Amino acid sequence: MQPLPLLNRRQWLQNTACGFGALALADIARAASNPLAARAPGLTPKAKRVIFLFMGGGPSQMDLFDPKPYITGKHGQTISSPLKPEVTQVGTEKYLALGEMAPVRPRGQSGTTISDLMPHLASVADDLCLLRGMSADNPQHAGATLQFHTGTFAEVRPSMGSWISYGLGTENQDLPSFVSIQPGGVREYGSAFLPAIHQGTALNVPLNDKISPIENLRNAAGSDDIQRERIALMHRMNSRLVGDIQGDASMEGMIQNLELAFRMQTTTPKIVDLSQETEATRKLYGVDGKDTDKNARACLLARKLSEAGVRFVQVTMGGWDHHGDIRGNLPKLCAQTDQPVAALLKDLKSRGLLEDTLVLWSGEFGRTPWSQDLSGTAPIDKHGREHQPESFCAWMAGGGIKAGMTYGETDEMGYRVVKGKVHVHDLHATLLHQLGLDHLKLTSRHLGRDFRLTDVYGEVVKEILA
Repeated sequence: MQPLPLLNRRQWLQNTACGFGALALADIARAASNPLAARAPGLTPKAKRVIFLFMGGGPSQMDLFDPKPYITGKHGQTISSPLKPEVTQVGTEKYLALGEMAPVRPRGQSGTTISDLMPHLASVADDLCLLRGMSADNPQHAGATLQFHTGTFAEVRPSMGSWISYGLGTENQDLPSFVSIQPGGVREYGSAFLPAIHQGTALNVPLNDKISPIENLRNAAGSDDIQRERIALMHRMNSRLVGDIQGDASMEGMIQNLELAFRMQTTTPKIVDLSQETEATRKLYGVDGKDTDKNARACLLARKLSEAGVRFVQVTMGGWDHHGDIRGNLPKLCAQTDQPVAALLKDLKSRGLLEDTLVLWSGEFGRTPWSQDLSGTAPIDKHGREHQPESFCAWMAGGGIKAGMTYGETDEMGYRVVKGKVHVHDLHATLLHQLGLDHLKLTSRHLGRDFRLTDVYGEVVKEILA
């Protein structure tokens, strides 16, 4: 691949030197011509890669990880609202306490509390670090989801996978550094003002073993040599255009993506081919299972891609937005996700990958301890729960995070964090720290100032570090 035009290389080097002061000059020089070149982090890393399991919609923390005896004892009764009078939440005017949907019990030697709805996750409880004091700022799905993925709920910013790609490159030059499986909106895996090569590559979950999860992966030319000549011709034409207009970030990103796409066509088919996995592995994840098949294939793909060198793999499992009939709907989501997620942890651990792979599980926010009845007439057992960004649960595993630990505590209602609060910014700072990146120094200059994933916030949660 030809290097970037001189003007753009100089600007890139200036930005990079500001953002990665601790990086070796050799790393910076290589990255100027190959933005996905693997780079040494400034800090000592505990993790090499991340798998982010995003439960879109907002899982109910009380029903899964943080039981509240006070609420359970008041089930169906009116409780005092902790909200300010001017705050209105649709369908919650009665503020009826809603007990958990199934028993939430201590598991393993650590005593980590996990619902009966997640028996597979309960079997790996001692590998988890449960964060009970998570907090975010936006009560709406779109805004909260953007904040969790990009650090802000309003502006167009790079996603955390893009920031990590920008900071570390990829361990495998034939694969993208960032992959989003079952992706949501493009802003959840977009690179914004970072070079386009750092945007996540979207993968669809195949319906069966004969369908590729990546569109247009097959080489239509029928010959690698012919395809190489075509790419080389397009590269020369695009590079000439970039030179004529003295640099264009979008065009440069296209050149780099075409090169990566060619390399992927020659190496990726074997990596994403799930039919090559053993029957025992497929059964472990729940591939071909009635409830589990889709998410099993997604989690198995995540393991294969991470093992092959992809730096950041993001898996979205939506459907957790239970405003009504949570008693009937929550068990269905747990049945679809519990086995694949637990299998991912078991598989990583058995292969010796969990210790340097950081796995993060979370939704964009949680749910209220009081019920929501949108109809106004449904019986309590058909009620749901409203959004709650004030407190919710997430968990991490591997990657130098303490195992078998519960960190954070909420009040007796499960509404406010009273101990061990972890804001989304703090979670981002901690995740970057484990990868060897200082969140204060991982910056990119845009519109006259330096931007970073954590904006002007964020503290590393040292209490949960092994």
